[in-house]
Amino acid sequence: MSFLDTLVTTFHLLTTRDRYLGTDGIGRYLLQHVEYTVVSLLIAVLIAVPLGAVIGHTGRGAWFVVGTSTALRALPSLGVVVLLVSTQGISATWLVLTLVVLAIPPVMLGTLAGVAGVDPDVVDASQGVGMTGRQVLLQVELPNAMPVLVGGVRTAALQIVATASIAAIVGLQGLGQLVINGVYNRDVPQAIAGAILIALLAVAVDLVLAGVQRLLVPTGVQLLAGPRRTPVLLRRGPAREGTPA
Repeated sequence: MSFLDTLVTTFHLLTTRDRYLGTDGIGRYLLQHVEYTVVSLLIAVLIAVPLGAVIGHTGRGAWFVVGTSTALRALPSLGVVVLLVSTQGISATWLVLTLVVLAIPPVMLGTLAGVAGVDPDVVDASQGVGMTGRQVLLQVELPNAMPVLVGGVRTAALQIVATASIAAIVGLQGLGQLVINGVYNRDVPQAIAGAILIALLAVAVDLVLAGVQRLLVPTGVQLLAGPRRTPVLLRRGPAREGTPA
């Protein structure tokens, strides 16, 4: 099959309605991939954002978070999934757990960097008008940290979409199933179609989160965004004197 024939067959595969139907159709694989991504990302955000915000606010334990997050990011995704499946059995729960572990570091580091990078003068001014530590965190630091925070979430989402492709290797399908089937059956158009759909899903997820970022980031913060607002991780170091934890 020539390269042109491969492209034509791939296009036909992606645009044929019947290929999206049925228990082994593209539509089912796509829904599974989206489900793995959404569930894993939500759990990671619920765990990592509060921890990153508190640590960024207090400056306590940041060195531990940075070191742990770096170690977690070095874990081989496929190795973790194979290890869990071989010891705990084939289950979507273990796949989601793996994706959560891999997604927590970028979300936590983004939250930590965003909160720690808020202009100290802004924080001092909020304390000067009588805000408590909790109010400063929720009403001043988190809104100002939102661009970096959501940036970490977007990085985690892209990592989840890419890593969820290995679900097919352990029998949990997803869009990676198209790639696996294509490789095993020497069906190049099917493998290419799977790769294209995974890439399109990653772009779609990133666009959705970009829209969420525009909704969550206050207009004033968007106007001020720029090189002067670029946060420096752990720039503040230890908690400011007199800052309530």
